[in-house]
Amino acid sequence: MAMISQKSFQFYSSSTPARRFILMTLSKRLSFISGQRKTQNCSSVAMRMLCFRDKSQYVFCRKNRVQLRMHSLSINETVYLYGDTESSTKSNNMWIDEQLFFKKLNSLCTSKEIFDFLSSLEVMSDTMASGALQRISEVELDGDGLKNPEGVLENEVFRALCFQFEFESSKLSNTGLLNALQALIKLHIDPQSTLMASLLGECEERLGKGQLTTKNLCAFGESLLELEGPSCAVLEQIVNHMQAKDVAKWSPREIVMVYRMLQLTVREGEKYQGLLDRLNSVTLTIVSQLSPEFTSIILNSLVVLHQTRAVRLVTALCKHSVKHTPYFTDDELVNVLEAFLYFGHREQIFTEALETHIPKSIFTMHPQTVSKVMHYCCQKMILSKPIFDAAAEGFISDADRFTTDQIAGYIIPFGTLNYLPPSASSLFRKLEMVLHTRLSHFQPHTLLSLLHSCVLIQRYPVNFLPKIFSPYFLQQLQAQPPGLDRIATSQLTQLFLTVTLECPFYEGPKLLPKYQVKAFFMPHSSQDVHLLKRVKTGLLYLLKKRRYFASEVSTPYFYMVDIEIKLDEEGFVLPAAQCEEVYRRIALCVDGQNRFCVNSHNLLGEEAIKQRHLQLLGYEVVQIPFFEIESLQNSRKMAEYLHKKIFPHRLSC
Repeated sequence: MAMISQKSFQFYSSSTPARRFILMTLSKRLSFISGQRKTQNCSSVAMRMLCFRDKSQYVFCRKNRVQLRMHSLSINETVYLYGDTESSTKSNNMWIDEQLFFKKLNSLCTSKEIFDFLSSLEVMSDTMASGALQRISEVELDGDGLKNPEGVLENEVFRALCFQFEFESSKLSNTGLLNALQALIKLHIDPQSTLMASLLGECEERLGKGQLTTKNLCAFGESLLELEGPSCAVLEQIVNHMQAKDVAKWSPREIVMVYRMLQLTVREGEKYQGLLDRLNSVTLTIVSQLSPEFTSIILNSLVVLHQTRAVRLVTALCKHSVKHTPYFTDDELVNVLEAFLYFGHREQIFTEALETHIPKSIFTMHPQTVSKVMHYCCQKMILSKPIFDAAAEGFISDADRFTTDQIAGYIIPFGTLNYLPPSASSLFRKLEMVLHTRLSHFQPHTLLSLLHSCVLIQRYPVNFLPKIFSPYFLQQLQAQPPGLDRIATSQLTQLFLTVTLECPFYEGPKLLPKYQVKAFFMPHSSQDVHLLKRVKTGLLYLLKKRRYFASEVSTPYFYMVDIEIKLDEEGFVLPAAQCEEVYRRIALCVDGQNRFCVNSHNLLGEEAIKQRHLQLLGYEVVQIPFFEIESLQNSRKMAEYLHKKIFPHRLSC
């Protein structure tokens, strides 16, 4: 470690050449980012003459006649800075233990207190000095930058420390060098200043010589990410050095830092897979030690790095996330949700944790975070009434400040999962007000999906359908990727069918036939083949012949019926192929688990609107849900069940 000293120094007259030289040098070298007021009266700052004594021990001198004698020094040795050349013995006696130093330092709450404390010391190590800079950054920085830029940047102690760090960077220990670099970055020192150039240059030189430990490499990488972002070429050099290190000896913080660097620098998928495999294996053993921040960062890195083979690690991290749910920041929670989605993971206890956390935090959470939670529930088909009810209240209260994507993110899951919250009337009244005000701000596909989700739960946006069916809007849809694909045309057609069947008072533009699909695209309503086969076997047992029912029947109304049975006027079953004398049509909807919300008997929106429309089109809809027949063990019992469902008023088969 290098040592930097401060103590009751005699000030030079502002007229002395030495003082003028120092002030001129500092004013040139310590340039700060715009927004921080530059020094306007340098002569008002009492600067101390900087020089050195034997063994490269830094000296803040009272006298201006001190010889500079410097010897080479190992980067891991300790360097001391003393009050003056005549008091080295006293300085050694006045040495303060680092633990005591940092205990005192961390108790100080303003930069003035810190500078006063530093001025009271005769000697301190470079790690202590850099630690002081870090503490200054902690107490003086807020969301708008430095609270008191003049009090920090023009302070004589601060400027003297910076001056010494710049000109003696090669004599600093790795820890002192990197801690100082991190602190100065946090203080927004201009990256182009000679001070920063000196520190960065020294770090790169030591990197090239292989002199940095794993901890040092991580600290340097973190600084570069903060300073230059992922485009920094040196980051890849750091990662290359990491490959030679023993991953098993790394701390959780070092592991997290390496994940971040890999996430931001890896261009070739397999180049660092060996390092990633070792990293994933070691991380699995320390999952229980990870903080909310570390858990979120690692999950995000695994997503970006496409670590689909790290199943055990992903599972462990997802389970570990549960206990951290109340403590995640908004960004951290978004990372965790994205990981759950990417890896296809679902934990009931995680949902329960969200159900506890979201309602209590809905008015303080960022709308984008709530939108992501709703998207997660929608994708996983999780109908969580506590979350949805809270989201509805949040929307009613704050929707005016949401982006259009956030508005859609809040509302679409209600339609997808076929749920109306207790505050539904207020929710959709608020949505209508927002749409009237900001309709033109929505991207075409976002607006179409939003309005389509409303009709799934019988909320009819008739005031906005003339725009949707207008040639201009359809041209916009066509022009915006993915264009008028099957999803968009299915949504348009279902909107048109809805207003035709459910809103007979609508007299606006219609959807031209060329934009209508022949069959709806219903991604969540695919048939459960095994369940359908069991029902067909039961029907065969009941009706005796296969010709009396048809399966997977396309209708002229864009829907497909799972099983259709035709009856004549007297209620007798007709052959499925017969088209004359058909008095009643029965549509059996064989609903497997995939047509319901998870762990629920609540139909999804697209299946609910299908059954509603089939009824309006004249079918007698008979629902055969999986949970009613999963316990039926044989064809006879299935036939008895179907008889009661299809022909409830007939006494026997």
